[in-house]
Amino acid sequence: MLSAEAVSVRFDGAAALDEASLAVGDGEVVTVLGPSGCGKTTLLRVIAGLQVPDAGRVMLDGADLIGVPPHRRGIGLVFQDHALFPHRDVFGNVSFGLRMRGDAPAEVAARTRELLELVGLAGFDGRPVGSLSGGEQQRVALARALAPEPRVLLLDEPLGSLDRRLRDRLLDDLGRIFDELGSTAIYVTHDQTEAFTLGDRIAVMRAGRVIQVATPDELWARPYDADTARFLGLANVDGDEVIRPEAVSVRRAAGGGDGVVEQVIRTGAAVRLLVRLDDESRLEAVVASVDHPAAGDRVDVEVNPEGIVRV
Repeated sequence: MLSAEAVSVRFDGAAALDEASLAVGDGEVVTVLGPSGCGKTTLLRVIAGLQVPDAGRVMLDGADLIGVPPHRRGIGLVFQDHALFPHRDVFGNVSFGLRMRGDAPAEVAARTRELLELVGLAGFDGRPVGSLSGGEQQRVALARALAPEPRVLLLDEPLGSLDRRLRDRLLDDLGRIFDELGSTAIYVTHDQTEAFTLGDRIAVMRAGRVIQVATPDELWARPYDADTARFLGLANVDGDEVIRPEAVSVRRAAGGGDGVVEQVIRTGAAVRLLVRLDDESRLEAVVASVDHPAAGDRVDVEVNPEGIVRV
């Protein structure tokens, strides 16, 4: 449905995008994951029509979008900073695109209220946007982008300015909304949790290029290379070999043991254990049990060979 083909953009001689390519199917959510400065936002801006590429093209339903102004592309945008109209209330913000399109007032009102209910803001019509919390403002921005029923929705770090509690709540809501609407969307983030939670597929970017596109399970099971594995949080990387942490079994030693637990970190339901082996190498394990070895404990370590990946 949507494809960016060999897109390149240079700023002051430096490549922000270097023949980056990405394809998104109808009704698919693709998350674009990468560190700051890798070209994620520039790629989104090219697709939206906010940045003219130096080379390459963007295709939507078989039509070349290069030269088509942003407001005629049928693309909705949601930014990290909301970009709401401060002088308009919630209703005025959400209904803006519908009114500019010339929809009948009754249709505008019905569609606006439908979207506000969808994003959990029913009854907020007349509130000034300045009186809303950050999470509520982002919901308004999402409703405004969805109101004209865009063919593609682009979201640029939409949860980046929110605290973790709000991010987790809105992450769940976004997944529900995408499922309900069957949205075609590209969601840019540097956060692995967001990428893995929302993406039907994940596109990993580095240095202006899309280096791997895979489902969440495929990406975790077989990252493109050692650098990708480290970026995903896979700490057990040795040359071209990666050991996934869930493949490392750690038990309190009955005898001498294989090493000692150096660090224990609980991350919600999971616990990360960093083990220093007797040969001075280190392995990270992930366990879900409440009863687990503590820092300083001697442990036996076993690695499931199926969790060893060559990259």
